[in-house]
Amino acid sequence: MLWTLARTSLLMLVVCFTDLTFAGQVAVNGARMWTGPEYTRFVVDVESPVGHQVFALDDPHRLVIDLIDARLQGDLPEPAAEDPVVANLRSGIREGDDLRIVLDLKQQVRAKSFNLGPSGSHGHRLVIDLSPRSGTMVASSKASPRSSAASSAKAAGLASINPGGSINPGEEHLSIRSTKPSNRDLIIAVDAGHGGKDPGAVGGGGTREKDITLAISRKLAQRIDAKPGMRAVLVRDGDYFLHLRKRIEIAREHRADLFVSIHADAFKDPRVRGSSVFTLSAGGATSEAARWIAERENRADLIGGVDLKQRDDLLASVLLEMSQNATIELSGIAASKVLSKLQRLGEVHQQRIQQAGFAVLKSPDIPSMLVETAFISNPDEEKRLRNASYQNKLADAILDGIIEYFAEYPPPGTRFAKTPAQTLAQATTSGARQHRIEPGDTLSEIAGRYNVRLSVLRDINQLQGDQIRVGQVLIIPGS
Repeated sequence: MLWTLARTSLLMLVVCFTDLTFAGQVAVNGARMWTGPEYTRFVVDVESPVGHQVFALDDPHRLVIDLIDARLQGDLPEPAAEDPVVANLRSGIREGDDLRIVLDLKQQVRAKSFNLGPSGSHGHRLVIDLSPRSGTMVASSKASPRSSAASSAKAAGLASINPGGSINPGEEHLSIRSTKPSNRDLIIAVDAGHGGKDPGAVGGGGTREKDITLAISRKLAQRIDAKPGMRAVLVRDGDYFLHLRKRIEIAREHRADLFVSIHADAFKDPRVRGSSVFTLSAGGATSEAARWIAERENRADLIGGVDLKQRDDLLASVLLEMSQNATIELSGIAASKVLSKLQRLGEVHQQRIQQAGFAVLKSPDIPSMLVETAFISNPDEEKRLRNASYQNKLADAILDGIIEYFAEYPPPGTRFAKTPAQTLAQATTSGARQHRIEPGDTLSEIAGRYNVRLSVLRDINQLQGDQIRVGQVLIIPGS
């Protein structure tokens, strides 16, 4: 089964080497930086793919970027004074051949790095995204001043700093202070449907779908961030328009483990009501695979770490089919967990998971679902969708389903994979427990032992009957 790549976390050493060899040094043509609502992006323009190392140092906080066998030909940007993350930049030569860039930080951050191939007017790029570990883009009052450059260099194994902020050729070798890697958080991409010039459906009372989806998405993201071992990425966090393909790209840039798109349904008959959950249809999956194969020569996408540009048509097709089949299977499991929670909350429009060729569900390596929270065209449901209390209940139900899914199918390398039972107990607010089936156990006996109705036990564990197997883990609802 193909999983998304583990993300970089600060305070641990992350080494990202390419397996390419270069005849000469890679020219670094310059760098750019901009700050968004969720992270600061640092982009290094290079003439060809470059091997690199990224690691963090403390006291004061810094991020060190080593570009292997590279030379700086352009300029580094000047951080904006209001940037909540970066206070200063400087560069120098390490061990004669490698280019080192040091970012003085205003606070501890999470960082991830990846290479991008040529696109449009841009050539090869190394991209590094920095987001505050606190989860909020607010600068710390203890911003690293320029005067701290000398102590930064000493701790980072750099030579003396010139007054202009550059680094003299180093006499010292790097002495890395590394920490043992910890298990990473799960990343859930929460996509608020529509936005900007696209209002989505509009209810009889004037309620716009784009406003409802953003409100619910924000509540869901807040709840995810509050749970141990989980972190949310809001695909849209404002009233602006995003192309459907861009929504997938944002989720993939963040190496999301799950993509959840929030919507509000509409129909010509205002009596129709209830929530639904969609996954990608087989037809949609087939056409998407064909599109990815056709475009593989013009993009540098990696599917589960396999570069399709290096494969022939048949092998590329098989690899994509394997990846997408696994993704669709996991999408269905995750969606069924969420649907079961929505069924408890109120009326659902369809008792089964629906399938359609929605573009936002077409990522071949991220399990994805689209949640139609209710019919905004129904007067009663429109009123409920506008109610903050009901929005909270929807967010709670969706989160409960997500937690249940990851407790059963935790991606390798995550905290859920290490201690799923403990993580589930910490993550759920309803006091849920787990029971591992032992020889001789029966479902009715387990229900009696925990004082839970048999029908509830079947429902929460998505069981069609009373058949269970040894080693299977059941979720036991709390009171």
